[in-house]
Amino acid sequence: MKTKLATALLPIILLAACSPKAAPTPSATLPPIVQPPATTAPTSAPTAAPTSAPLSGSVEATIAGFTFSPAELTIKVGTTVTWKNEDSATHTVSADDDSWGSNQLEKGDSFSFTFNQAGTFSYHCGVHRSMKGTITVVP
Repeated sequence: MKTKLATALLPIILLAACSPKAAPTPSATLPPIVQPPATTAPTSAPTAAPTSAPLSGSVEATIAGFTFSPAELTIKVGTTVTWKNEDSATHTVSADDDSWGSNQLEKGDSFSFTFNQAGTFSYHCGVHRSMKGTITVVP
């Protein structure tokens, strides 16, 4: 008798176990999430110039890690750019069209050039040709 009852109940138990379960219903509704209002900087705080604004006067660039930093500069006519070698390797700073350039720069040496004409000037390291940069000069 027990075997017949177990055999009769087994399909019912298996069907009940395989049937989809209903999702539990929450017992309470959660309050909405409230975000604090965005804060703004005080109007008297100084703001940094946008990176796209042309620089003027004297601008410094570094040579480190076998790269020029920054590799791209936008400056105004009459601006002097000074590159300082912070690498242990020797480097140069040379215009791609050979219109200007430095001698070999040892660690700690620097080279300056004043850009007196508007245009785009590509440059490189004569020792490590993969090192490249661009100076954009605007009026």
